[in-house]
Amino acid sequence: MNSVIEKEKKLNLALTKLKNLNLKNPDIKKNIDNLSTQKNQLEIEKQELEEKYKSLANDYNNLSIKLDELQNQEKIEQKKQMEFSEKIDELNQETDTLLDEIDKWQT
Repeated sequence: MNSVIEKEKKLNLALTKLKNLNLKNPDIKKNIDNLSTQKNQLEIEKQELEEKYKSLANDYNNLSIKLDELQNQEKIEQKKQMEFSEKIDELNQETDTLLDEIDKWQT
């Protein structure tokens, strides 16, 4: 409970100081204008960076999808190549068997 009372006192003190602040001072007004300009510039830069981030995130997602597709195609090609090699091996075995049969018939 004490901390709430202390916080309230600090807030009241800060509000009193703000009310007593002389905004007619040209240096303070200049500083406020300068800070306002910087704030606006930072907000613009933030918005531009957020847009670039969204664009990069979209590019990343698209590239990830393309990469997945390429990897799937590569797996399919590897499977086809393996099947082709197996067929060649089968044909070689059949050829060897036929040659053996021919040799038997010739002798």
